Amino acid sequence: MLAETICSAVSAAGLGIAAITAYRRRFLAAARVAAYALVPLGLVLTGAVEWLAGTAFSPVAWAGFGLLGASWLLFTTTRAVERRRGGREERVSRRERGAQRRAVEASGAQRPEAAPGAVPRGAERPTLDPGQRRAGGAAPADDFSEIEAILKKHGI
Repeated sequence: MLAETICSAVSAAGLGIAAITAYRRRFLAAARVAAYALVPLGLVLTGAVEWLAGTAFSPVAWAGFGLLGASWLLFTTTRAVERRRGGREERVSRRERGAQRRAVEASGAQRPEAAPGAVPRGAERPTLDPGQRRAGGAAPADDFSEIEAILKKHGI
């Protein structure tokens, strides 16, 4: 009951301010103030304030909010763990993968086919020897000479 009275008083005060603003011929600002002033009154008339006041002082409602928070916390932590693992529940350890790879290489059989649309392992990072990494065997000093030329050009 007290919350409804306070909301009605706030709305009445806001409408008074809107009237004063309209008297000063600032009609756009007066309409905006009136719109804000009518919100608390609308909440009272729809019963939202009564529901909110009843919820705020209810221990059962707070227990429900606590359970919702715990549920959200569980969802986010399991999602973070799943992303860190790579998204698979039955993840094969590095030792097991290495053992499988050695067994395949020792038997001379071909590697098993990847899933359709999967990128082959070597395609994402080609292995280059140190000479190829430096753009055709150019010395690292050449890279710095280009930077020095750019800096000199700008007077630095």
